[in-house]
Amino acid sequence: MPVHVNFLAFDLGAESGRAMLGRFDGERLALEEVHRFPNGPVRVLDSLHWDVLRLFGELKRGLAAGAKQAGGSLTSAGVDTWGVDYALLGADGALVENPYHYRDSRTDGVMEKLLAIVPREEVFERTGIQFLRLNTLYQLYALKLQRPHVLERSHTLLMMPDLFHYWLTGRPVSEYTIATTTQFYDPRCGLWARDLLEKLHLPVRILPGIVPPGTQLGSLLSSVAADVGIRPMPVIVPACHDTGSAVAAVPAQPGGDWAFLSSGTWSPLGVELPAPIINRAALALNFTNEGGAWSTTRLLKNLTGMWLLEECRREWAREGMPTGYEGLCEAALAADPFRSIIDADDPLFLSPGGMPGKIAAFCRRTGQPVPEDQGAFTRAIFESLALSYRCVLDELRQILGRNLRTLHIVGGGSRNPLLCQFTADATGCEVLAGPEEATAIGNVLLQAMALGYVGTPAEARELVRRSFPPKRYDPARREHWNEAAARRKDLITRAAAAS
Repeated sequence: MPVHVNFLAFDLGAESGRAMLGRFDGERLALEEVHRFPNGPVRVLDSLHWDVLRLFGELKRGLAAGAKQAGGSLTSAGVDTWGVDYALLGADGALVENPYHYRDSRTDGVMEKLLAIVPREEVFERTGIQFLRLNTLYQLYALKLQRPHVLERSHTLLMMPDLFHYWLTGRPVSEYTIATTTQFYDPRCGLWARDLLEKLHLPVRILPGIVPPGTQLGSLLSSVAADVGIRPMPVIVPACHDTGSAVAAVPAQPGGDWAFLSSGTWSPLGVELPAPIINRAALALNFTNEGGAWSTTRLLKNLTGMWLLEECRREWAREGMPTGYEGLCEAALAADPFRSIIDADDPLFLSPGGMPGKIAAFCRRTGQPVPEDQGAFTRAIFESLALSYRCVLDELRQILGRNLRTLHIVGGGSRNPLLCQFTADATGCEVLAGPEEATAIGNVLLQAMALGYVGTPAEARELVRRSFPPKRYDPARREHWNEAAARRKDLITRAAAAS
């Protein structure tokens, strides 16, 4: 008997959010965008925040649009978002304050203060998470140092997708994959690292229960259904961290020496493992063990991604310059190769605004030519990203003690042929690009598995391969990239010495 079911996946990124309708007929999955809305930081005085009430309003508009497109028949819905950011609720369930954006400057220098109390080795041993000043642990510690009264009146901490699920269902819980991004989750015991928080005098009482991906939280609140004009339906948590859902949709064959790259604002690059790797090598190389779908671990490094180009495009748009991707890629292809190489993860590039000027400053600091036009800037960004991916793959091989021959690129960057070819050339890997909408597809898959429409992880990935065949890029011109990789290493050393 034919299957015709409709799943609604909300995928919220740092630049935009979408409501994606996933239609499954028992053989193939089709995806359709039914609602898109902007997202990004809102500066209030000197602080960056998320406009979460507007975002929830957009979710409700997405529910209405999805139900209309599905002919009034939605099977379920679920939300995934970026990691690390959180909201605090009071005893009445209301927001204590506007949630902060991870690029807010309040965490400047906070990581160093925390590590003076609990050493780096101990934090990593307990959590297995990469050290980034934007992690939830340092955001929460900054709050304790700067405004402890806010923590005192807080009752519950919810990560961003958990907040939206709470507003949809009334159930305040944290999903496993998003909880692991906080740097106060213990992946070995599968619980919050309460002893770590206690050493820092951070309140453990605010931590909710943790549920696995695929948990059915309950039905859509009748008040939400009434506002939207639809019937109540199940709300199912996917892998709520967007990278977790994206990796669930990697169209990899079972087994094999493959890695993934989820190419968007950020570029998480890593491998899927049955258990975390928490050892000296992973600590020294600053890798992270984040939770994955199906009780897996994603051993990865969170790298800067298309953020660099997006920020340049914003600046160019203000100046009235063209910003279309196709034109920028054509100009990049015509630009001189390897003229300017940057360290995409230099702290200089973390905060928003003035990105072309920051790239120029890095080039001057390292004695390189400053890119003179949009094509040169775009080529420098793409080549630098590809070299960054090469470095991390080499580090992964070192940690794992085995080769990695195939790199699956999913997300928005998978539709960029120039970046995909550069990545194949730089890394020496066969690159399989796509699907572009991996995060929304993974979100849909986990809803479908929760309701019994898809069986095993292998079946889920076979469904992705059948529905969204990837495009292959083979490596070429290896010698030029070998020289550029050696030059990049020297440049990063010089940049550190000059800063």
